[in-house]
Amino acid sequence: MIISPKIRGFICTTAHPDGCEAHVRQQVEYVQKQPPIEDCPKKVLVIGSSTGYGLASRIVPAFAGQADTLGVFFERQPNDRKSGSSGWYNSAAFESMAKDQGLYARSINGDAFSKEIKDQAIKEIKESMGQVDCVIYSLASPRRQDPDTGDIYKSCLKPIGTTYTQKTVNTDKAEVEEITIEPANEDEINQTVKVMGGEDWELWMNALSEAGVLAPSITTLAYSYIGPELTWSVYKDGTIGRAKIHLEESCRRINEKLASLEGRAFVSVNKAVVTQASSAIPVVPLYISVLFKKMKEEGIHEDCIEQIHRLFSDRLMSDPKLDSSNRIRIDDWEMREDIQQSVADTWENINTENLKELSDFEGYQKDFLKLFGFGLDGVNYDAETDPLREIDLVD
Repeated sequence: MIISPKIRGFICTTAHPDGCEAHVRQQVEYVQKQPPIEDCPKKVLVIGSSTGYGLASRIVPAFAGQADTLGVFFERQPNDRKSGSSGWYNSAAFESMAKDQGLYARSINGDAFSKEIKDQAIKEIKESMGQVDCVIYSLASPRRQDPDTGDIYKSCLKPIGTTYTQKTVNTDKAEVEEITIEPANEDEINQTVKVMGGEDWELWMNALSEAGVLAPSITTLAYSYIGPELTWSVYKDGTIGRAKIHLEESCRRINEKLASLEGRAFVSVNKAVVTQASSAIPVVPLYISVLFKKMKEEGIHEDCIEQIHRLFSDRLMSDPKLDSSNRIRIDDWEMREDIQQSVADTWENINTENLKELSDFEGYQKDFLKLFGFGLDGVNYDAETDPLREIDLVD
């Protein structure tokens, strides 16, 4: 079939298998051009491994440290009439490239919040990996079913306490407009914490520890974001921010539990990048467009793969350089004073007429399409392609 992008707001309902493969190959080739990472983890479990930072967290240890990896994700499989999700095609491409290097690479497709998927992962680790020395938690989901009660929680992107009004960009129309978001109620706050906080990360680490599949000196990471003050009302000080506070509290508890293994748990605050999750957050796409223009001008722009390679090579395997809240800050270049001052100055003046002049909105759009395998050089999008791609799924 011929597969074209079908975009609705911040969602693309189609994905191109050849384009996704080309995108993964670009990331693999970037890593292969860098020096090998000394003391890189060798047995890595990535929970939420199919897109964005999670996918990069699988690529980097595999191709910079020859690590065996087990990925967990929840993606749509393709069939003869419909393309699969981009995460499915990303994972299929990664597995193929990893196995070409003689590496173990298998995947589990299912609800990572469930006990069943945790048990499945533990069984596979015991049988194929023995133990893991690194666990990356990179889930991004709008909903979660409690594994004990069966209750379903839904997250929301809202401020707390006061109504929030700010500039944003209508990505369909390329127009700068104003958005107003009413504050969340207490139930919405609590549900967002349940979905996006650290509870499930703790459940994973507890289950893995009790099963004896964590190696001595285990390292585990979860990813977070802080961003600039202009986004704080809807992010850092909003419902997501409340969830991130819970994530950091969970990190401290996990650290205490890993003490007997001389293990470490970190929250890594990463840079703003174009992902399916970030595209859904009001204000953030416009901020990213302005930010990217300045960071590219300064020669310090990074996408997911560059960020995670720097995380593993410069921080995780040497000095994490923790901030006052014991977080790794790999968003340091984004939050540089000169970068943020430039963004703030541009923000005051940006509007629909000067959007393309004052920002890298075109780059944002290209990055968004790449998430789904579109706009990659060397891919013939006018040609017929087979939507089916195989993944070595754990039964």
